[in-house]
Amino acid sequence: MKVVVTGAAGFIGSSTTDALLAAGHQVVGIDNFSTGSVRFLERAVGEPGFRLATLDLLESGDALPDLFRGADAVIHLAANADVRFGWNTPDRDLKQNIVVTHNVLEGVRVAGVPRLLFSSTGSVYGEATVIPTPEDCPFPIQTSLYGASKLAGEGLIAAYAEGCGITTTVFRFVSIMGARYTHGHVVDFMRQLNEDPTKLTILGDGKQRKSYLDVTDCVAAILDRLPRTGGHEVYNLGVEDYCTVDQSAGWICERLGLRPDVTYTGGDRGWIGDNPFIYLATAKMRAIGWEPAYTIRQAVERTVDYLSNNTWILTRQEVRT
Repeated sequence: MKVVVTGAAGFIGSSTTDALLAAGHQVVGIDNFSTGSVRFLERAVGEPGFRLATLDLLESGDALPDLFRGADAVIHLAANADVRFGWNTPDRDLKQNIVVTHNVLEGVRVAGVPRLLFSSTGSVYGEATVIPTPEDCPFPIQTSLYGASKLAGEGLIAAYAEGCGITTTVFRFVSIMGARYTHGHVVDFMRQLNEDPTKLTILGDGKQRKSYLDVTDCVAAILDRLPRTGGHEVYNLGVEDYCTVDQSAGWICERLGLRPDVTYTGGDRGWIGDNPFIYLATAKMRAIGWEPAYTIRQAVERTVDYLSNNTWILTRQEVRT
C-alpha cells in the first residue's frame, strides 16, 4: 500500500511510519515540525519507500490533493494534543484539530483516497458515568477544548464517510507512552527530578485514576485496521486496567532509584479539563484479535528508560502557542 501519515515526525506518527515501512508499505510523511522532531525520522529517511513533505496542514490545505493522489490510505495523526494548556490559546484546538481535519478530509475526497484512519481520544467521553467506558457510552458535557475538538473531528469524519463513501476508522486512545514520548506526566515528572531529585510536585491530589497504553500496542492496532474496506467504525484503545497518579509517580521514582519528597497542589484534578478517572472498555477491539503486549507499569517503565537515554527531550523547548 501507499500510505500518507500526517504528523509523521511526532511521537505516534514516527512510530507508525517506521512500522509501515517495516511491513513493506510506501509512506508519504507530512509534518510542519512545530512539535515533531527530525530525529524521530532518522530511520525512515534512509528507506527508499519514504518521502517527506514539510507542510503546514492548516495553511496549505490546497496542496493536499496532489500529495494524497494515488494513496491507498491516509492516517491522520497530526493534532494539538495539549489538554492542560488549552485555555492559554483557546483557538489552537479549533485550528489544529477541527480545521486541519477538515482540510485533510477535503484532500482525501478530492484525491479519491479510499481510506482514512484518525487518532481521537478518550477525552471525548468527558467525565463518563459508565466505567469502564464503552464506545457507545452517551456523551456527557465536554470538559476540555481538546476533547470537544476531537469529537468535532469525529463528526466530520463520520459525515464524509456517509457522504463520500470513504472507509473510516476512529481510534479513541487513552494516554499513549513509550519510545519517542515527548509530552505528558512522565516527561513532567522527570524534568522536575532532573532539576532537583529530592522534590516532586504532583498536580491535584495524586488519586486521579488513569489508563495508559504503550505506543507499540497503539501502532499495532492502527496497522491491523489499515486494510479494512467499507463503512465507519470507532474503537477504544487501552489496557484493561488503570493506575493512580501516585502509583505512576512511584514507578517512575523507583525506576530512577530516587525517593523524593512529594507535595500536591490539591483538589481532585490537576487542571481544568483533567478527568479524574479514565478507563476505557476495549472489548470491541479485542474481539477482532488485538491484544496489548504491555501492562501500564511496563509502559511507564519503558518510557522512563527511553527518556533516561534521550535526555534531549527533557530539555527541549515546549511549544504552547
